[in-house]
Amino acid sequence: MLNPQPAHHPLRTVLQQLTPRCCPGRVNFHCHTTCSDGSLLPQELAEQAVALGLEHLAITDHHSISAYGPVLEHFEAASHSGQSVPRLWRGVEISCLLEGCLVHVLALGFGEHHSSLGPYLHGQSVVGPALQAEAVLEAGRQAGALLLLAHPARYRLPFQRLIAAAYRLGFDGAEAWYDYQMQPRWAPTPVVCEAIAADLQQRGLLMSCGTDTHGLALHGR
Repeated sequence: MLNPQPAHHPLRTVLQQLTPRCCPGRVNFHCHTTCSDGSLLPQELAEQAVALGLEHLAITDHHSISAYGPVLEHFEAASHSGQSVPRLWRGVEISCLLEGCLVHVLALGFGEHHSSLGPYLHGQSVVGPALQAEAVLEAGRQAGALLLLAHPARYRLPFQRLIAAAYRLGFDGAEAWYDYQMQPRWAPTPVVCEAIAADLQQRGLLMSCGTDTHGLALHGR
């Protein structure tokens, strides 16, 4: 197991307080813009985040953090005009191999100095040894990120096996609440999300949630 992220990471406290009802109205730790495969421009996503009254937001474009700067600028301008804005956390969705299965990892809350993640921020998946989950975890650790397995029930291997493997390696947690049914307005899928949350809780792992928005409405998929 890799060295765990320090217990005082500020995002850890936020994730420990999440419930299934926090998304999509209060928090969103998984969404996309035109900087990867989303439909919303960064500024459009930022406008919707403010309108929704989000408290915390992480944009997790695939292998890109290009949206972070424009969204931060929008939030700063909105705040100066008297609007309430979310706290913006750096985030990225990274492809890697876990148990020989191609999965997605959310790296969240990393710092301004994140050079170790550089190979994973060029807009496409890496190849070779850097594609292994261990390598992604190590790069994320060096950047100060929390590492969470995205949508554990969307892969060819059972989520129980993948969560167990992620736990052994030192992942911080996984996406507990996710809309696997892809409804017009986001809602966690019963039974499967409850089972994932119970598994994570038993292991003492963090739970996250997000809409995984690729369309034009931040409250849906």
